[in-house]
Amino acid sequence: MTRWNLVCIGVVVLLAGCSSTVVREPSARAPAHRVSTPKPGATTLVERGDTLYSIATRNGISVLDLASWNALAPPYTIYPGQRLRLYPGGSRVASTPPPGPAPRRPASTPARPAPPPVVVAPPTSPFAWRWPAEGALVGRFVTGEPTKQGVDIAGSEGAPVRAAADGTVVYSGAGLVGYGELVIVKHGDQWLSAYGHNRKRLVNEGQLVKAGQPIAEMGHSGAPRDMLHFEIRYTGKPVDPLLYLPPR
Repeated sequence: MTRWNLVCIGVVVLLAGCSSTVVREPSARAPAHRVSTPKPGATTLVERGDTLYSIATRNGISVLDLASWNALAPPYTIYPGQRLRLYPGGSRVASTPPPGPAPRRPASTPARPAPPPVVVAPPTSPFAWRWPAEGALVGRFVTGEPTKQGVDIAGSEGAPVRAAADGTVVYSGAGLVGYGELVIVKHGDQWLSAYGHNRKRLVNEGQLVKAGQPIAEMGHSGAPRDMLHFEIRYTGKPVDPLLYLPPR
């Protein structure tokens, strides 16, 4: 599939209140680094018209650090309603202890076994999802792979693309390079779903939709074949749709 970096899906991106447009940095080149002032524990919500550069500038942080702290890869795509961390992940600034005598080093320290890797459970969805289109699964989600932030469903041109859950359309357009005619639906405060490569969009921004309602017609805009690129995002970050869609 073509890359997302949703609107979303990513894909679609990424999950906090959401506005009605996709915000995308104009260049995929890595921004220049400068001295940042992290704000431990602080976050900010992406609003319509924001860019990674404007958010970083407002908060005294370099664009490179802000992207790194939020695991954003070029072209540093962000979305309205996405919450960004203004400090390095899992860290807070610790107070500096008063100076004192240097501690004695033990003669020998027994080696400790490495702790087992931490398995992070996927977030639990408060509602049931449904498949957005009929067809064979031809592309799967790959963690950390910018071009595989969702699933690809093959089909025929003009086939219905349906809302995967109740929600509000927050984007309907073709402004995100690589996704063709794209629709993004917001579900509550933390969830988004994205539908790319459509032939035709059937809904407008701000419109309420129900699960199963046709919102687009399948096509190949921005893709080499007729297919739907579908993403689910939690707080702006892509998750594997197959963890939420029912088996079929």
